[in-house]
Amino acid sequence: MTIEQLYKLYEQYPSVQTDTRILKAGDIFFALKGPNFNANQFAEKALAAGAAYAVVDEAPATPNDRIIVVQDVLDTLQQLAKYHRQQFNIPFIAITGSNGKTTTKELVHAVLSTTYTTYTTQGNLNNHIGVPLTILRVKKDAAMVVIEMGANHQQEIAGYCTYTLPTHGIITNAGKAHLEGFGGVEGVRKGKGELYGFLRAHNGTAFVMWDYDYLQSMSKGIPAIIKYGTDSGDMTGRLIQSEPFLSVRITSGNPFTIQTQLVGAYNLPNVLVAVTVGKYFNIPDHLIRQAIEAYAPSNSRSQLIEKGDNKFILDAYNANPSSMRAAIENFAAIHASNKVLMLGAMAELGPESLAEHQNIVSLIQQYPWQSVVLVGGDFMKIDHPFIRKENAQQAGEWFREQAFHNTFFLIKGSRSMQMEKTLQAGAGISH
Repeated sequence: MTIEQLYKLYEQYPSVQTDTRILKAGDIFFALKGPNFNANQFAEKALAAGAAYAVVDEAPATPNDRIIVVQDVLDTLQQLAKYHRQQFNIPFIAITGSNGKTTTKELVHAVLSTTYTTYTTQGNLNNHIGVPLTILRVKKDAAMVVIEMGANHQQEIAGYCTYTLPTHGIITNAGKAHLEGFGGVEGVRKGKGELYGFLRAHNGTAFVMWDYDYLQSMSKGIPAIIKYGTDSGDMTGRLIQSEPFLSVRITSGNPFTIQTQLVGAYNLPNVLVAVTVGKYFNIPDHLIRQAIEAYAPSNSRSQLIEKGDNKFILDAYNANPSSMRAAIENFAAIHASNKVLMLGAMAELGPESLAEHQNIVSLIQQYPWQSVVLVGGDFMKIDHPFIRKENAQQAGEWFREQAFHNTFFLIKGSRSMQMEKTLQAGAGISH
């Protein structure tokens, strides 16, 4: 079956699913497989559950008109997404970066949605499966699409671009993240820069944070560059305050102030690019402001949580040396008498991991804290004077034993550390 023929079926049944547990009647089920799973064996189950068709790359023992056999299910999913993408002549805005891409995606989507029918990545579906699924969820009424792209090795972003075909792009930053896969910071810049490469080759537009010299260099040659920053650019803004929430003054055009629900000065560039995108697409200032002010972070991303007389910044969705440093420095600047750090180890740093964890310890030692708890991973392998716990559950148990009052906490770590369990075990807070 050709992609064109499969697309005709998709037009009849425009809902694609890869997980039988959340399958709905009328879905087309794509039987993906990987090192530890093979969904080909669930094709019959998917049909019995109401799937219109099942796409497999292992022929069933008994032929079935509703089972479509292809050479490679993942490749077919991506090619179908590309074919669907090609039916649209609207802005497709791709967002990648080491830190802040999900918050940026949410802010940009919120701003664009005030005026345009806008589709975007749901949750964290930003990989080789999530990106095509996101594209295939775009309906014919779409006026804008915002796609988040995550990556941990070279050529990954370039691969996403082949079927996303972005017209506009944002690289939030290129810092110390996924060093193991990218091979150092220069490798990160090269990998993230693949988005700029696609825009450069396809007459695209880039929104570039002009404060970052390396993004200035990386973006050279792109036909259209829209600059934003704190000092110079097509759109400028500055920090007013970041305690407890970030407040931003837009200083270009008709100045206005945005009072966000975001924690941390490190979110300033994310706000600035959302404003820049909004202005570029002619959205009125008051709608831009309203959309950003209404956005409340969730899913353990810089959430401010209060329980009793204690406050918590829960930033446990991800961590790397760049974001960890920014979070610690931001927390150190907050005016509070009693501050406690509870930090989980950082993942995917390769040979540099021990040194990067030691750098974080050195940073912590520059500030006064009531207590510091370092959890798991390479924090267990280096010398430091702080409290050690093997996992988030143990850290939570320690927390519960202390009976804290009038205390401010920063809880952060890589996703694998599941540092939100510290709150669940220690304070009975679920989210």
